[in-house]
Amino acid sequence: MIRPPLHQAGLHLRRKIANKLMWVFCIGATLIALVPLGMIMFYLLEKGLPNLTLNFFTQLPRPVGETGGGMKHAIIGTLELIGIASAFGLPIGLLGGIYLAEFGNNKIGGVIRFTADILASVPSIVIGMLVYTTVVLHSTPRPHFSALAGGIALGIMMIPTVTRTTEEMIRMVPMALREAALSLGVSRVRTIFTVVITAARGGIITGVLLAIARIAGETAPLLFTAFGSRYLSTDINKPIASLPKQIFDYASGPYPSEHAQAWTGALVLVSLILILSAAARYATRGNSRMVR
Repeated sequence: MIRPPLHQAGLHLRRKIANKLMWVFCIGATLIALVPLGMIMFYLLEKGLPNLTLNFFTQLPRPVGETGGGMKHAIIGTLELIGIASAFGLPIGLLGGIYLAEFGNNKIGGVIRFTADILASVPSIVIGMLVYTTVVLHSTPRPHFSALAGGIALGIMMIPTVTRTTEEMIRMVPMALREAALSLGVSRVRTIFTVVITAARGGIITGVLLAIARIAGETAPLLFTAFGSRYLSTDINKPIASLPKQIFDYASGPYPSEHAQAWTGALVLVSLILILSAAARYATRGNSRMVR
């Protein structure tokens, strides 16, 4: 057997040591990053789990000062607000991302990208104030808070995330797929909607789920739009409860029973966001194979 020269053996050893050290550093950094998340989840479980019963999901709040009750109205309200926001923000975000990826290599596309990036960095309370002045104050027959206004505010927050994610995912689709469809006589529009989007659907779904996870915990814009309610309501033209707003109200109140409910609500809300994030990760499985 031919042995490598000593300097090559020493170089190989140094590379192995450097590789092991970097591996240890990466694992250590990951564990350090997970420590705050683990502490938050542990504290939420400790504080919120004792009150996590079926009544929390099926009952309305009790009168002020009484124990028991639940957040049925807030859970339903949060789901309704997410539905309204998705109906408003998803079509705009998806179509905007498709345009940027397929036709946006021009000045108009540059302006849209810049606008989307700026919108993504705007504080949520500013968006709430915008919808308050344009929707709430101009409601008929008189100015009033409503679920519709809250859904519009949350929908605006969804647009930049969905737009930019959709654009990046569509750009990852190999050009060969487009060329194959076009060579068969398929129109470009049909190619986009039947071939390209189908190939990129995992990443697009990820962007949608991440956008929903972002708005699910927003409180600031709802203070100016949906406002909140202690009663169950599904009317989009009336104020509506939401988990973030209800948690805020209970946490800032003086009653220990409401504090306990706030911790349970926070646990449910964080669990919902974690489920959406896990679903987004699951939806992206196979994307790496798609772009090869």
